[in-house]
Amino acid sequence: MSDEHQHHHHAHEPTAPVTAEDAGSQALAEALGSSFAIVKIVMVLMVVAFFASGFFTVGPQEKAVILRFGKPVGEGSKALLTAGLHWSLPYPIDEVVRIPITEIQQVSSNNGWYLTTPEAELSEVEMPPGASLNPAVDGYAITADRNIIHTRATLYYHIEDPIRFVFGFASASNTVQNALNNALLYTAARYKVDDILINKKGEFHDDVLQRVGELTEQAQLGIVIDPSSEVQSRAPRQLQAVFDQVTTARENRNKLLNEAHTYENQVLNQSGAAATSVTNAAAAERARYVDSITAEAKRFGDLLPQYQGNPGLFEQMTFVQTMAQVFTNVQDKIYLPQRADGKPRELRLQLNREPPQPKPAAAP
Repeated sequence: MSDEHQHHHHAHEPTAPVTAEDAGSQALAEALGSSFAIVKIVMVLMVVAFFASGFFTVGPQEKAVILRFGKPVGEGSKALLTAGLHWSLPYPIDEVVRIPITEIQQVSSNNGWYLTTPEAELSEVEMPPGASLNPAVDGYAITADRNIIHTRATLYYHIEDPIRFVFGFASASNTVQNALNNALLYTAARYKVDDILINKKGEFHDDVLQRVGELTEQAQLGIVIDPSSEVQSRAPRQLQAVFDQVTTARENRNKLLNEAHTYENQVLNQSGAAATSVTNAAAAERARYVDSITAEAKRFGDLLPQYQGNPGLFEQMTFVQTMAQVFTNVQDKIYLPQRADGKPRELRLQLNREPPQPKPAAAP
C-alpha cells in the first residue's frame, strides 16, 4: 500500500515553472539561427556579386588582355580579347588591360626647339629671344653645312601589335619619343639649312618619318606611323632678320629668273613662228617657181619640133607674136619694112604736135 500510495503521491506533484533564463536562451538560439540564415544569404549574394563583377565589355575600337597575377592569360594573339562581353576573375586576382588599337596616339619631340611655354604656344605670343642662343635652355639641331636650326615634330601613330607594344617594353611611348628625337637630329645633320627651311621641306619631313619608321621596326614596337605627322623647322630667332633678307633676295632672284624665262619663251615662240612663216613662204615660192620653170620647159619642148621643121617661118611667126604683145598698148604703131636696095629708111616724128581739139557741139 505504501508503494501505490507513494506513486499516486508523485503523480499528483505539480510541474516546475519555466524560468526567465530558459526563455532568454531559447530566444537567443532562435535569433542566432535567423542571423546565420541571413549571413548565409548575404555570403551567397556576395559570392555571386564577386563573380558577377568579373564581367566586362571590350569596345569595337580596342582590345583587352587579362593579367592573372601580372601575367597575360594565353599566349600570342590568343591573349587578345576582341570586342564583346568577357569574364575574368575579379581584382586582385585578374586585371583587365584595355588597349586602343584604332585610336591615334601621339608623341612630341621638342629637344631641338627653343625655350617656350604652353601658355605662349596657346596665345601664339613668343617669348623674346635673348642676345644669343643659350644651349642650357634652348634646343637646336646642327645641319650638314654646320648651321644651327630649331626643329620639332609631332608623331601620330596607332598600335598594330598590342601584345608587343604593351608587354614588350616598360614604356613603349617613351621608346617612340626617343626614336623621334633621334630621327630629327640624324636627318637634320644630313641636310643643308636652306634645304630644310626652303628648298626641300617636304623631303626633310618624309625622311624624318622614314627614320622613325626604321628605328621602330628595329625595336619591333608594333606600331604604324600616320603620314599626317608634323615636322616644323625655323631659323634661330636671333638671326631671323638675316634669314629674311636672304629669303627676300632669293625671291627677287627667282622673280627675275622667271621674267627672263618668260621673255625667253616669248622670243623663242615669236622667232619660231617667224621662221615657220618664212620657211613656208619659201617652200611655196620654190614650188611655184619650179612649177613655172617646168611649164616653161614643157612649152619650149613643144615648140622645138616646129622650129626644127621650118626655122624661118617659126622666127617670123614668133617675131609677129612678140611685136603684137609689145605694141598692145602703144598709141601709134609704125612698122618700117626693109628697103629692097638695102638702104635704111628715114623716119621723122613730130613729138610736139598739138592735142586734137574737141568738136563743136551741133546746133539745136
